[in-house]
Amino acid sequence: MIIIKDNFKTKLEYPTYIALGSFDGLHLGHMHLVNKAVELAKENNAKSMICTFKNHPLSVINKEICPQLIMDNDTKIKLLEGTGIDIVNLVSFDKDFMKITPEQFIKDMVNFYNTKGIVVGFNYRFGYKNLGDVEMLQKYSGILGYKLYVCEAISNNNEVVSSSNIRHLIAEGNIIKANELLGRPHSITGEVIKGKQLGRTIGFPTVNLNYNKQYIIPKGGVYYTLAQYDNNIYKAITNIGYNPTVEGGKLSVETYILNFDKQIYGEKVKINFVNRIRDEVNFDTVEELRQQLIKDKEYAIKQKK
Repeated sequence: MIIIKDNFKTKLEYPTYIALGSFDGLHLGHMHLVNKAVELAKENNAKSMICTFKNHPLSVINKEICPQLIMDNDTKIKLLEGTGIDIVNLVSFDKDFMKITPEQFIKDMVNFYNTKGIVVGFNYRFGYKNLGDVEMLQKYSGILGYKLYVCEAISNNNEVVSSSNIRHLIAEGNIIKANELLGRPHSITGEVIKGKQLGRTIGFPTVNLNYNKQYIIPKGGVYYTLAQYDNNIYKAITNIGYNPTVEGGKLSVETYILNFDKQIYGEKVKINFVNRIRDEVNFDTVEELRQQLIKDKEYAIKQKK
């Protein structure tokens, strides 16, 4: 798989079948588009391509209403490597790109990337002020000689699969449902930093994640998680919150990793959220907190990896 960062500057000689979209979270609906592009490219002796944005358009248009993202680009690329996609184009959405008319966007897509087929979702919009839509893509397919494939909305147990819906579910702490729509556990990756180190004094040392606030984290509470470090997966308990039993501090993501005793400050850990165990509780004493953590650990031990 080739990664390019091209804003209609490079001409590709080989024919392509391109899936267009934001692909935040690479949920079940997105994967349908990805798989369709791969399938069409193989059938037509062409290259399959994902054309998406390196940054969210609203980060340029209006930062104040830009949503927190589900997934970072590194994670997105790693997941796409297993799909059979040949090329991933991470377009930089800037003020120049923002001004491209829908008509010019389609023409550039065909002229620069030798596009023979375009795959989009039913509600895909593009170009200046999002004036382009599926109807316009259909119209130009006859003029410019490409085929258009429109994928309808996908539902899972009567729940619409969309990035906005998944963000809402994560924010509400409904991790099980969010994971169903994603097709995998929601995860965050961050560097391990020093915390208050209270956990060590009661037999529950934690790793504290320096998370990126650009990405959404689940609602405060205690979660059963799987921690990935150095190509190994460990059962874990993750607390998101302000540690009400201990005074002070900002919102933290602390994870107690079972059967793990390494010092890994400055290293990266990926936390996969499997399910929500309970709300955060303000215990009267540290001993009460310790007793609850023992119960949480017993719960984690019984779970499957």
